[in-house]
Amino acid sequence: MQFGYFDDENKEYVIERPDTPKSWSNYLGSTEYGAIITNNAGGYSFYRSAAQGRFMRMRFNSIPMDQPGRYFYLYDRDRKDYWSASWQPVGKPLDKYRSVCRHGTAYTIIESEYDKIGTESTYFVPLDRYFECWLQKVTNKDKVKRRLRIFTFVEYANNWYLWQDFINLQYTQFILKMSIVNNIIDHGINVLLPDDSGDFQHHDGNRHTFFGVIGADITGYDTDRDIFLGNYRSYNNPEVVENGQCTNSLATGDNGCGVLQTDIDLEPGEFKELAVFMGIGKAAVEGKKVINEFQNIEKVHREFNRVKQYWHSRLQGMHVKTPDAEFNSMTNMWSPFNCLMTYAWSRAASLVYSGERDGLGYRDTVQDLLGVLHTIPEDAGKRLELMITGQVSTGGAMPVVKPFAHNPGKENPPQEQEYRSDDCMWLFNTIPAYVKETGDTGFYDKVLPYADKGKDTVLGHMKRAIEFNLQRSGAHGLPCGLYADWNDCLELGHNGETVFVAFQLRYALKTFIEICDMLRRNDDSKWAQQHLQALDKNLQEHAWDGEWFVRAYRYDGMKFGSKDNNEGSMWLNPQSWSVLSGHASPEQAQKVMKVVNKRLATDFGIMIVDPPYAKTDHKVVKAPLFNPGMKENASIFSHTQGWAVIAETMLGHGDLAFKYYRTFMPAAYNTKAEIRQIEPYVNCQFTHSKYSPRFGASRLPWLTGAAAWSYYSATQYILGVQPDYNGLKIDPCIPSSWKEYRVTRKFRNKNLTITVKNDNGVQKGVQKIILNDSEIKGQFIHIDDMKENNDVIVLMG
Repeated sequence: MQFGYFDDENKEYVIERPDTPKSWSNYLGSTEYGAIITNNAGGYSFYRSAAQGRFMRMRFNSIPMDQPGRYFYLYDRDRKDYWSASWQPVGKPLDKYRSVCRHGTAYTIIESEYDKIGTESTYFVPLDRYFECWLQKVTNKDKVKRRLRIFTFVEYANNWYLWQDFINLQYTQFILKMSIVNNIIDHGINVLLPDDSGDFQHHDGNRHTFFGVIGADITGYDTDRDIFLGNYRSYNNPEVVENGQCTNSLATGDNGCGVLQTDIDLEPGEFKELAVFMGIGKAAVEGKKVINEFQNIEKVHREFNRVKQYWHSRLQGMHVKTPDAEFNSMTNMWSPFNCLMTYAWSRAASLVYSGERDGLGYRDTVQDLLGVLHTIPEDAGKRLELMITGQVSTGGAMPVVKPFAHNPGKENPPQEQEYRSDDCMWLFNTIPAYVKETGDTGFYDKVLPYADKGKDTVLGHMKRAIEFNLQRSGAHGLPCGLYADWNDCLELGHNGETVFVAFQLRYALKTFIEICDMLRRNDDSKWAQQHLQALDKNLQEHAWDGEWFVRAYRYDGMKFGSKDNNEGSMWLNPQSWSVLSGHASPEQAQKVMKVVNKRLATDFGIMIVDPPYAKTDHKVVKAPLFNPGMKENASIFSHTQGWAVIAETMLGHGDLAFKYYRTFMPAAYNTKAEIRQIEPYVNCQFTHSKYSPRFGASRLPWLTGAAAWSYYSATQYILGVQPDYNGLKIDPCIPSSWKEYRVTRKFRNKNLTITVKNDNGVQKGVQKIILNDSEIKGQFIHIDDMKENNDVIVLMG
């Protein structure tokens, strides 16, 4: 079943049916003023923090889905009928109501037609501003004059702190003060206190938002939600809309809303436009200023076009044309845009994440950077420095870094029992990737503070990260699990040992040696080589289980991921990372990935573990908290899929690598949306595996580590365009059926058009590279050999 299609030219996903299996969402704005909107105009808005700055109310996991939102109600003053400009919340019958939603780059357009009245609602946040705009165009497609009345609607939070608004009702029901100033609604909270809207650590303070309209005269208003909706009613049948007239209510306490009433008369074929502005500040000050600034509707259109141009320019780092159209749609638009949104919001704001993860999770954010290094290298560099300063002087890391409150050198370090063993290991993926993208090798010598005390060079931070895990090794000479390794469901105990992080440590040591050799830091290189040799010995002696690598040892010596286990006998991560880290011998690498294919691979992706846990005590492993085939209990965990793809490309298996990639690629399910259910244009956290009755259904879209790793594996390991310190390495690993593909890539102010020809139908191997009509040796294009514009032909064979 198909609900929409990819409009590649306009960089939009177009939803032609509004009754999607789940709410399909999009992001608006920036990290200063953010918003989420669905295909039926549901969602919420927030200032800087989705947990502590959310001023617009939305109810999660509720029926009906994704309500309330940003609504326009239309009322026919003659026919006494009403509907909404988005299909929901009124929900007119779809045989009489047409709706098309266009999700684009930080904007959403919802078109509708009902009873010969067409509407087009465009939602966006102007660049570098603290307010959003709802641009409404209404067209009379009838042969007679139509007299319409429009009601806007937003439901306000009574406290910007999510928990207070939803839970602490004995307090928050009595702090709201709504008013109207010059036809602009003022939404006030704790209005008798000093203004401290930017202090998120203090939840009680004088805070305001404004709500106004331009392009039409205001003929009424309501700010009391209960009066607007009526008793025992909902958003689908508000009493005020049904009666066709606002009551001019002003809420003090209880619950507020933003309703402005305007009247529009349209001759046949005529259209009119109006715009709503909602943002941070008082109606009499910031609201008045914005309304005065945007009196001309053309300025609204200009601001909208600026938003489109800005975001489109951020996606120009790479463009591909391959034989797979769905792969192209993802790689050219939705994968990098997904990465940009994940970079912006980490795991803090979505239709699922509702503020319980406020700030930037350390391990998540460092990985997320991999997906945006080529699109926004300067911004990514600043974020990377922020995360490096989230490392404490022990070499471990703060679990969460809050950009709006972080104070390097003065933070309290975690307690020993709070450390995660994998946190700073991810620096060895991201820091070299950043330096290779930018060419700034001096970054390794940049001095940055630790979170708690002291400072060091970036290379010093990296060495301290290695020392952290070396100093916390267990009985088998492998890194301790500490509070958790990447999988929070494994109960290893502080002194248990994690084979997965051991492979990460192996990768870190190998990477550190490469950096030190390049920088001629011989002593550091020798130090790392000694530890690498010792770790390799311990891994072979204690982690190899005969056919695959075990997952971990508990503090008492119990194995996880061993053939001796009845449940959870094989895990994906140790197998893929044994290849990524370079530890596995060629024979072992082939063997473990064959077992992955046999034991873990399914039609919808590769399971994280097999078989699921059912009888094992949850104090040993938390996986039984979840049903079999869900989340960490043998689901298809999307984050891990890119690692398996990379491993297969390193082994030269292009057909299998791409087969794996398509099993979890969202666009591959565009024509099977009833199976996947969530958005077919963005990644998700996990998919139900064969052990679940919902096999193939995906959950938790948008904010996931899968966004960065899927894009990284596609561009650098399948397409094979790999930045390096002195240029680009071209090393594709593709399906043998691909005869040709093309990549355009911006790299350090150079433009490259790379055409890869595969006349012999191989999966891996470069026979010849021709740069600007001159053949070069090997697979490496040196930056000094590049012109401003470069034509590259790669012959595989």
